[in-house]
Amino acid sequence: MNPVIGLDVSKGESQIQAFLDKGKPYGKSFSVSHTTEGLDRLLHFLNVVENEAGMKPSVILESTGHYHTPVIQFLEEQNYLYIMVNPLLSHQAKKLSLRKVKTDQIDAFRLCELYYKEELEPYKKRGIQLLNLRHLTRQHEALTGLYVQTKLQFQAILDQVFPEYKGVFGDLYSKVSLHTLLAFKTSESVIQAGENQVTDQIASLCMRRSERWAQEKAKKLYEAAQRNPFKSIVYQSHLISLDMYIQLLLQYQEHLAQLEDQIDALAGEIEEYKMIQSIPGIGEKIAATIISEIGEVERFHHPKKLVAFSGIDPSVHSSGKFIATINRITKRGSSRLRHALYMAVLCGIRASRNKKLKEFYDRKREEGKPFKVAVIACANKLLHWIYALLKRKETFLDLA
Repeated sequence: MNPVIGLDVSKGESQIQAFLDKGKPYGKSFSVSHTTEGLDRLLHFLNVVENEAGMKPSVILESTGHYHTPVIQFLEEQNYLYIMVNPLLSHQAKKLSLRKVKTDQIDAFRLCELYYKEELEPYKKRGIQLLNLRHLTRQHEALTGLYVQTKLQFQAILDQVFPEYKGVFGDLYSKVSLHTLLAFKTSESVIQAGENQVTDQIASLCMRRSERWAQEKAKKLYEAAQRNPFKSIVYQSHLISLDMYIQLLLQYQEHLAQLEDQIDALAGEIEEYKMIQSIPGIGEKIAATIISEIGEVERFHHPKKLVAFSGIDPSVHSSGKFIATINRITKRGSSRLRHALYMAVLCGIRASRNKKLKEFYDRKREEGKPFKVAVIACANKLLHWIYALLKRKETFLDLA
């Protein structure tokens, strides 16, 4: 016999269906919650199926974000073999039925049938360091998105209160600039305070700079306040919003700095991170994202599998004598890895930082390839280099 148990995982619970062998379902499906009592019930059912079939059953489930995490941890503690299925593959299997019915019971049943139809490999567990690095890089990406949105909203309010302030400091979002604006939100407050008080405020915020620098910035701010068109038409709600956005920007900057320190500290302990960073054009953040999204290179038996995982492999469509000539990339893999590779290529070909990659890009352009097609070809080439580095445990200089 070849027993298997299908788990249709959802938020907080899973639907369970068992098969003793191909075409031999065992019992009716039932659901268990992702609690200690529910997982104990699952363990009891696993033991029942094992006694009935005479061997330990395999467990098949589809990847469902973070909802499957407690189930996976439980199965690993109990030493059960489990297979993680790509949702795209399981979705196609569920569409084989003529009837358009979608329930948790049917989904668990289809997963068991998929186990006997496809040659599926056991899930290869990822290292805890790479999982932590992936979590930090994704958290950094999400927080950066919020930070950018807050910047846009902050600028919209600033344009209605003090638009001339934008030219005072070189970096509008520096801590000195934001704290100065927090103290003097309107042009009238700057004029009432005077240049001397503004100079003292700026000097206290940036002790590393000279007094002369603070005086220059104060003079520039005072002149900007005199040019500001909004002197009397300033709504209290705008000032409240401006104060709130400044506080948010400062908090985001602090949190992002902490995340970057944690990413640098964790990535520095990973040998593969240094290998990827040895490629010209790949900086610290891009290298951390790439290695965290790829994980262990042993999961991929061929570089083409890694290319497919990133979603930059070309789609193929042919029927009879027809063969499509316009084939877009599949975009079915990791979008974060795909974006990191795209940025790595742009950094590599800019100012010829990566000469080998720039030569390859120029050759594709000379062949008549559009810009994006050439960049994707470079990303494909770059991913093959990364695969070779990780497999051979070498740096880019050794590979060259």
